[in-house]
Amino acid sequence: MTRSIKKGPYVDERVLKKVLGKRPESTGPIKTWIRRSDISPEMVGFTFQVYNGKQFIDVLVTEEMVGHKLGEFSPTRKFTRHGGKMQKELDMKKKQAEIDAAKTAKATTDTKKK
Repeated sequence: MTRSIKKGPYVDERVLKKVLGKRPESTGPIKTWIRRSDISPEMVGFTFQVYNGKQFIDVLVTEEMVGHKLGEFSPTRKFTRHGGKMQKELDMKKKQAEIDAAKTAKATTDTKKK
């Protein structure tokens, strides 16, 4: 559910204070734990280090991100693939096929040089 239009966007004062009156080129990454803050147009061009509960993830703010939350670009859960044993076997076959293709490509370039 979105925030009421009557209330307006929520931009945390501490984050806004770090951005206002500064240039993105001269300012390094801004470290923040405030994931709930909306991205405002003043933040475009700045790099934020957003905490995801374990580490800080760099987020470079672009114009398309305005109106979204900072936390949307710093995922808190790590995706572990589906599939289990069968998927692992398929991945191993695919990796071996790539290695074989690289070897044959190298062999053909070596024979052309001679």
